[in-house]
Amino acid sequence: MKSWKNPLLLIAGIGISYLGNWIYLIALNLSILNLTGSAAAVAGLYMIRPIAVLITNTWSGSIIDRVNKRKLMIMVDVIRGVFVLCIPFLGSLWAIYALLLLINIAGSFFGPSSSVYMTKLVPAENRKRFNSLMSMISSGAFLVGPALSGFLIMLVGTKFCIFINAITFFICAFFIYLLPNVDEKVENKREQINWRTLIQDWLVIRDFAKSAKYFITVYILFQSAMIVGFALDSQEATFIKQYLQLSDQDYGWIVSITGLGALAGGSVAAFAAKKIQLRLYLGVGMFLTAVGYVFFYASFNFLSATLAFIFLGFFMAFANSGYQTFFQNNVPVELMGRFGSIAEMVQGMIQIGLTLLLGLTADWFSLQAVCIIFSIVSTGFAGILLATVMIPAKSMYFEENVKVNL
Repeated sequence: MKSWKNPLLLIAGIGISYLGNWIYLIALNLSILNLTGSAAAVAGLYMIRPIAVLITNTWSGSIIDRVNKRKLMIMVDVIRGVFVLCIPFLGSLWAIYALLLLINIAGSFFGPSSSVYMTKLVPAENRKRFNSLMSMISSGAFLVGPALSGFLIMLVGTKFCIFINAITFFICAFFIYLLPNVDEKVENKREQINWRTLIQDWLVIRDFAKSAKYFITVYILFQSAMIVGFALDSQEATFIKQYLQLSDQDYGWIVSITGLGALAGGSVAAFAAKKIQLRLYLGVGMFLTAVGYVFFYASFNFLSATLAFIFLGFFMAFANSGYQTFFQNNVPVELMGRFGSIAEMVQGMIQIGLTLLLGLTADWFSLQAVCIIFSIVSTGFAGILLATVMIPAKSMYFEENVKVNL
């Protein structure tokens, strides 16, 4: 249990930040709507993060791999906390957009940095359980955050909810400050980042991709299935309200119950981490997640849609835990920041294109038919992924040293 002290502290810090993010998201949506009265202005919020990713991810990985990850994470959380504190005092939509862009640019460093830090902090034999616990905490925040936000907005208003998010960033930074330094070797690295450095880094990632063909194959298949799923997420509200003819309250219930399914999945994944093979988490988890999308878009009433989303949420927890563990075990830690940043940028561009394609074809043809076709495509990728990870000769890519129990 002593070996879990630091990982659990990291989970607690990031979990508090997740909860604050959900409270903040609901409050920010309402703040923008109250300020402008425009649904388009609210929709604009969801374009800011992809723009920030496109601005930063060509070069952020080069910085991440050359600096102290713990210090960088602390700095990013402090910067985000300070910027979020300023939002309630702004009266201009464009000023808010500009500040949110800066917040997201800073945030684009946190994800890849935390992934590298987790890999160094958590021993290989505990990573699958750690990632399952992270998934469980994320699902719990998704379940509790919106409901808590609604209560707080009624009680104290949207501005206070935004302040709460800023405080959670500071708390997360403090928890990370309490954690050990795992980057002693990079303290003396102060290599200047320029175009030549970036090109060399891209060539290093290219060479790694060429030398790790099986990993790249699994990575592409998983991300292909997942990206199609993310595109389908953009149509879930439209499908529920326009096709199933359900109310806003029904939609809220479905989302909340989905959170319960994801929380249950994360819990089971955490406790079964030492008993179920990593390849089953990754392959079976992703395949059944994709099947869940098919079930959802083939649903015909509230009950069938809810059951499909519970099924989807439950197995997505396994898929995400399996993917994170596979990624951490197969990407060299010294390349992880650069690889993750560049891959996230490419995935973001593909996701934007797929989301637009899905939206346009759903307008031209039957929404349900188009979404079922996309779901089947995702299931196809996931089926190939499952067959690929179950190849006996590739079992070494999924080996784990099981030594420590929680």
